[in-house]
Amino acid sequence: MSSMTDVVFLLLIFFMITSTLVNPNAIKLLLPQSQQQTAAKPLTTVSITHDLRYYVETRRVNFDQIESALRDRVGSETDVYISLHVDENVPMKEVVKVMNIAKQNRYKMILATRAR
Repeated sequence: MSSMTDVVFLLLIFFMITSTLVNPNAIKLLLPQSQQQTAAKPLTTVSITHDLRYYVETRRVNFDQIESALRDRVGSETDVYISLHVDENVPMKEVVKVMNIAKQNRYKMILATRAR
């Protein structure tokens, strides 16, 4: 019985370590604050930095390449959530342009924020 306990504790330690190693596929940004959080699990991320650089996950893309990069990443999956990470200093029109791409492809967008 004691060896079974050892195995359980080793598994627990293993899962705790591997869960902390999981790194979200997003660029480091100063996100706007919000009190509400969602529980939806996004498939991928789109990031916009303060100097208007676009990233799909950690790969830098031009604005006109976002749609094709998302299609490559999403594939044939349906009911797809995409997390939109936008620096708080980015003009709203840039955010809306990316959201329009998502709407045209019937992707669901989640605007990432930081907790207050």
